[in-house]
Amino acid sequence: MQPSTDQAHRDAAEDAQWSRPECQVWTGTLLLGTCLLYCVRVSMPVCTVAMSQDFGWNKKEAGVVLSSFFWGYCLTQVVGGHLGDRIGGERVILLSASAWGFLTVTTPVLAHLSSAHLASMAFLRVLTGLLQGVYFPALTSLLSQRVPESERAFTYSTVGAGSQCGTLLTGAVGSLLLDWGGWQSVFYFSGGLTLLWVCYVHRYLLKGKDRSLALGVLMQGLPLARPSKVPWRQLFRKPSVWAVICSQLSSACSFFILLSWLPTFFKETFPHSKGWVFNVVPWLAAIPASLFGGFLSDHLISRGYRAITVRKFMQSMGLGLSSFFALCLGHTSSFLKAMVFASASIGLQTFNHSGISVNIQDLAPSCAGFLFGVANTAGALAGVVGVCLGGYLIEAMGSWTCVFNLVAIISNLGLGTFLVFGQAERVDLSPAREDL
Repeated sequence: MQPSTDQAHRDAAEDAQWSRPECQVWTGTLLLGTCLLYCVRVSMPVCTVAMSQDFGWNKKEAGVVLSSFFWGYCLTQVVGGHLGDRIGGERVILLSASAWGFLTVTTPVLAHLSSAHLASMAFLRVLTGLLQGVYFPALTSLLSQRVPESERAFTYSTVGAGSQCGTLLTGAVGSLLLDWGGWQSVFYFSGGLTLLWVCYVHRYLLKGKDRSLALGVLMQGLPLARPSKVPWRQLFRKPSVWAVICSQLSSACSFFILLSWLPTFFKETFPHSKGWVFNVVPWLAAIPASLFGGFLSDHLISRGYRAITVRKFMQSMGLGLSSFFALCLGHTSSFLKAMVFASASIGLQTFNHSGISVNIQDLAPSCAGFLFGVANTAGALAGVVGVCLGGYLIEAMGSWTCVFNLVAIISNLGLGTFLVFGQAERVDLSPAREDL
């Protein structure tokens, strides 16, 4: 009976996968969705200076508002993955995008409802973080169930490239909107585009009843449409699971440190450089790097290389080689070389999409959203701590070299753990099914 049950699971999984045309449409749609996710996320940093002038915030108060997002973001990672596994990642993404799009569009109005502008904006950013925290875990759950293993890396890397696209779009268009229509127009722009995207997905890719079903499931306390029999205790006893969590933690922490401190590094080290150059070029270079990493990963697997070999190779690029270029940043006095090193480090970090991000789907496709949520929560919390530690080291040591050393240490700890303990065999099966 067990073999027939196992075959039934495989047949059901294959039936749930998108056809090639469907996969192409969804990949483009999710790429745009990720782009808009970052448009909304970056709107506040782009508008911080203008809002500080309007509301009389000092740098410490502005920092409170900026950091508020990440505290909300940390809290819903696991919930988002769990919901994605239970009711479908596409439904979770659509519901959350509807909410964060509406919240963003109404931010200029809500910010003026109270005289306590700092508290109201911090609260709005916490809510935005809570709503956006479900996105990537739900996305991971969706792709693990709908995309064949041989195509996951390129699909995930393509969708992940939307983060750089969104950062660039808001950085470029937001700067123009700030001059033309004030900071309010930036929120109208990013939130309005998100709501248009939601309408498109709802009308053309999802049936109306699908969203109604998802809302009904949530309101009734998650009566399961997909019974879950995953042995959680067994799952977290696997060294490969802890290896991917550790590697994700290292990857996220390193990324947040560079994201937060690179602009200040360039501004202080090269005071005569143009801000639009060092704020744009590394992220522009990351887009083709992400696409190439996904293509290379899938190509190597199609040539017969073992999945875990490819995943470890991509992580060696995403954590190992990228940290080398980060180290180089602390030992150059040339702006051109610093730009090359920063672009290489940021670009190579996108190879993590084809390493640990896909490895989570290798290990536990039936609960990939939940597992990614656990790993990303750890990464987000470590990122907050890493950014604070980086600032402390700069103040205490008076040198940027220590920050890039910190990035290298964190990255290589995660890489070493993954190289030693990382695996690509499923761990979400019951012991009886694992033996087959």
